[in-house]
Amino acid sequence: MAQNEQNTNIIVGVDEKIGWGKALLLGMQHVLAMDLYIAPIIIAGLLALDTMNTTYFIQMCFLAAGIATLIQTIGGLRLPVVQGPSYVPIGALAAIGGKLGMGAVFGSLLPGALLIAVLGYPLKWFAKSVKKIIPPLVGGTVIVIVGISLMPAAFTSIYNAPGNVGHNVLIGFVSAAVLIICILLGRKKKGYGTFFRLVSVILAIFAGTFTASLFGSVDFSTVKEAAWFSLPSFFPFGKPVFDLQAILTMVFIYLVILIETTGTWFVVSTVTGSELDEKRLNRASVGEGIGCFVGSLFGGTPMTGYSSNAGIIAITGVASRMAIISAGIILIALGLVPKLSAVITCVPEPVIQGIFGVVCVAIVMNGMKVIQHVVIDDRNMMVIGVPILLTIGTIVLPKEILYSVPDFANYILSSGTAVGALATVVLNLVIPHERKKAVATNQESLT
Repeated sequence: MAQNEQNTNIIVGVDEKIGWGKALLLGMQHVLAMDLYIAPIIIAGLLALDTMNTTYFIQMCFLAAGIATLIQTIGGLRLPVVQGPSYVPIGALAAIGGKLGMGAVFGSLLPGALLIAVLGYPLKWFAKSVKKIIPPLVGGTVIVIVGISLMPAAFTSIYNAPGNVGHNVLIGFVSAAVLIICILLGRKKKGYGTFFRLVSVILAIFAGTFTASLFGSVDFSTVKEAAWFSLPSFFPFGKPVFDLQAILTMVFIYLVILIETTGTWFVVSTVTGSELDEKRLNRASVGEGIGCFVGSLFGGTPMTGYSSNAGIIAITGVASRMAIISAGIILIALGLVPKLSAVITCVPEPVIQGIFGVVCVAIVMNGMKVIQHVVIDDRNMMVIGVPILLTIGTIVLPKEILYSVPDFANYILSSGTAVGALATVVLNLVIPHERKKAVATNQESLT
């Protein structure tokens, strides 16, 4: 194991080999803990897709996520990052689809994905841009913002899930409590501690699902109705239509997604103790772009690295790429076998969101690890604090205000993560450093 990995809580390193049986179990744990189908369901509803097309759309997002995960983990970033549908472009895709149709949606996705890949190679601009505009202060703050922006969604989903609110809260509480107990038991490095840490998420899912079954909240009828096998096809929702305004809009959205996913890479780097050098960052940009491009060919939405999975790595201590490669294979299987994807969607939402809330805590804490060595002077306090304030302000923004602004503003304001990430980058660039004061202070401390 690398030296820098020894300074983390990782018990299985990034490049360590594990048995495929164990890898599949751990990979399934990652997949089960993800809310992969939530973003596609929201987009399908906004695009007014019928039931059959909605089901197929969700399957293709599973397939796209699996392909993108394998591309990024094996040949791109080469770190344990699970790719999934980003929440950032939901508003933009809904607006483009509503005005120009599904063809324009996927026509707008392809050029932006290629641009992201080109930024990595052959231009090799991405790594240099990251070092300039996303230093640890910005990267760590973006990670914290991602965790904070996702926390309300976990509670809202529990409260709004079908069924009795009190029952849903109890189900979410049991799921979160079991996960927390397993994490605490996992502090013991040997014996049962390692076991509880490795399978903590699966145990939490089983406990939550069992609790939900006591209230009649588990329904597997959709599994029986689902088909066994479904082959993908290119552009299943119609031939792509290339509209310039839609393309430019999605290029901007892709850049925002890239900031979001860079924050995830910082999380994974911090959790695993792996260095993000220029070569790795440029490969990651290529992997991100190609993954999004290939996914769009099959009818998927833009993919991004999921911070929640980085949180699971921190919880379980298993950073092996083999586990994430297994997760990618499982996601592809879910896209090709509707019965399997139906099983995933049958796990009650309060179960997933209860676990997700704890994972958000892990994300925030890892963001704080990135910025813990940064001096919190007046400048840095503003760079960190104001974006968090704007993120929360965006989350609670009334819908009537959101719908009244121009489309371009709507695209951005639909995502608290996008607003917070952009604010962090801009403030870090425009607020000057107090270099002379900092030097004088350091000299005084030395004397």
